[in-house]
Amino acid sequence: MSSDPWGRVDETGTVYVRTADGERVVGSWQAGTPEEALAYFERKYEGLVVEIGLLERRVRTTDLAAKEAEAAIATLRAQVDEAHAVGDLEALSKRLDRLVQTVEERREERKARKAKQSEEAKAAKEKLVAEAEELAQSDQWRPAGERLRALVDTWKGLPRLDRKTDDELWHRFSHARSAFSKRRKAHFAQLDAQREEARKVKERLAVEAESLAKSTDWGPTAARYRDLMTQWKAAGRAQREHEDALWGRFRGAQDVFFAARGEVFAERDAEQAENLKIKEGLAEEAEKLVPVTDLKAARAAFRAVNERWEAVGHVPRDARPKVEGRMHAVERAIQEAEEAEWRRTNPEARARAAGLTGVLQDAVDKLQGQIERAEAAGSTAKAEKLRRELEGRQALLDQARKGLEEFSG
Repeated sequence: MSSDPWGRVDETGTVYVRTADGERVVGSWQAGTPEEALAYFERKYEGLVVEIGLLERRVRTTDLAAKEAEAAIATLRAQVDEAHAVGDLEALSKRLDRLVQTVEERREERKARKAKQSEEAKAAKEKLVAEAEELAQSDQWRPAGERLRALVDTWKGLPRLDRKTDDELWHRFSHARSAFSKRRKAHFAQLDAQREEARKVKERLAVEAESLAKSTDWGPTAARYRDLMTQWKAAGRAQREHEDALWGRFRGAQDVFFAARGEVFAERDAEQAENLKIKEGLAEEAEKLVPVTDLKAARAAFRAVNERWEAVGHVPRDARPKVEGRMHAVERAIQEAEEAEWRRTNPEARARAAGLTGVLQDAVDKLQGQIERAEAAGSTAKAEKLRRELEGRQALLDQARKGLEEFSG
């Protein structure tokens, strides 16, 4: 007969394990010594210890689902309760009890984390809805439209909520976008109508201007042309495809008249030549403002030069395009500087660039964390796949950062 603290073998070869409820038969041994019998059943006990240890590690270090963990615990508990093994079976049961508690705690943690994520997603979507509803009333058609499209992309990146809440928020969001689209469509329809009306007015003005082109009644005709020009400016712009053609006809008719009048008033040639010298000097003065280094000062200086320019009379017809082109070139340079300054200081564009950089940075951080976990779990293939994805996201992040840096230039 042989025994140890957790079991014994009697003279018939029957093997017992000791428990809190007394001894229990776990098997018999006829092929060797009692010591060998105990060693055999103790090894079975050690096998259970290893399996429980592995499950404990999985629960602590992986995202093992609670249901899967509970099923594994139930299987091991049945094995412990019916174990043909010699060892401290009660200690194993207590470890399984503690593991059940751990699984429950992790379930609650996951539940709380999921609830928090849901609340955060809800808050984010409510914020998007509020902004969309505000943009729905905007008259800044292009920036507001671009921002609404960006909000849609942001919405798509957020997790879904419960169906009722998600549907209600999406309905508000979609309604705001539709309202903006309807207002924009109505605005441009009205604008088209106004441009069509302007076309009709300018068509009539061009016809009258052409009818006056050969007039020799210099004073009244010149006055009428000035009146027609006032009406032209007040009419607004026609459609682009008509505006230039109509202006060509209108201005061409004036040029014909004033050229004829210029021939009659040949004595004014000297005055026009002097005007040309003055305007060339003003053009040269304006050209010194380019390149624009101080936009505010350049704008004020050009305005002052232009006022003096407008005060100067006509110049010879053949010299007009060149000298006016010089002034127009300076004006375009200042306009381009204004547009560049607006783009650089545009808060909506800056916010979009900052938002995109933040989203990409979060994605890079998340991928790095996933790579570390994959490597820790020994999943080399998964880690390599994630690294390739990280390279792409990092490249996008670098581009986004460069774009954001432009706003601080």
